Amino acid sequence: MVTSPLVARFLVLAAVALALSGCTSSTYTWGWHVISPFDARGRNNLLFLTSGIWATLSISIISIVISVLVGIAVALAALSRQKALRGFNQVYVETFRSVPLLVLLLWVYYGLPVVAGIQFGVFAAGVISLALSDSAFEAEIFRAGIQSIPKGQWEAGRSIGLTSWQVMRFIVLPQAIRRILPALGNQFVYVLKMSSLISVIGYQELTRRANELTLVEYRPLEIYTLLVLEYLLLILAVSWLVRRLERHMGASDRGH
Repeated sequence: MVTSPLVARFLVLAAVALALSGCTSSTYTWGWHVISPFDARGRNNLLFLTSGIWATLSISIISIVISVLVGIAVALAALSRQKALRGFNQVYVETFRSVPLLVLLLWVYYGLPVVAGIQFGVFAAGVISLALSDSAFEAEIFRAGIQSIPKGQWEAGRSIGLTSWQVMRFIVLPQAIRRILPALGNQFVYVLKMSSLISVIGYQELTRRANELTLVEYRPLEIYTLLVLEYLLLILAVSWLVRRLERHMGASDRGH
C-alpha cells in the first residue's frame, strides 16, 4: 500500500491530535494561554519561540554546506591510489562517526581552550561540531555514489581528452549527486534535528528558547508541544524541497 506525502502528513498530525486529546482525561490542567495568539502574553511568548527558527536554520545550513564540501574531499581521499590518503579517510570517518555529537560539541567548546588555547564562540563551536560529525557520514555517501558510476563513464571522459579531475567534476560527480540526493536530504534532516543539542552551550535556537520559556512560565507540556510542531513543520518543508529537487533533476535527465 502506497501512502502519498499529503496523507502521511495528515496521519502524523492526526496522531498528535489524538495523543493530546487523550491527555485531557488526566488531572493535568492545560494552560494553552501561554502560547495563545489571542493573548498578549501568549503572543509575546510565540514571538520569542519562533524567533529561534532562523537561528536553527542558519546554523544547520552553514553546517551542512561545510560538511558536504569536507565530505567530498574525504571521499576523494578514499578513492586515491595513495595509501596515506586512504588511511586518512579511514581514520577520519571512523573517528567522527564514533564520537557522539554532544560529546564532540562539549569538547570543542570547553576542551579546545584548555588543550590548544583555541576559543570558539557558541555559533562557531556549534558549526564546527555539526560539520565534523556530519562530514564523516557525507564522505561515505559520496564515496558510495562515486563508486556506483560505471567505469565506462570514466573511460569515455578520458577518451575525449579530459583529465581525471575534469572527468570527476563534469561527468562523474554530477551523476553521483543525482543518485545520492535522497541520502543528502536525510543528512540535512539529521543536522536540523541535531542542532537542538547546541542549546546546551547557550545557543539561542528553538530548543534553548523553549527551555528558557519553560523556566519562566512553568508550562513545559504546552511549550514543548509547540516545539515538536515547529521541528515537524521544518522537517516536512525540507523533505518537500528535497522531493521537488529530485523531480526537477529527474526531469532534466529525461529532457536530455
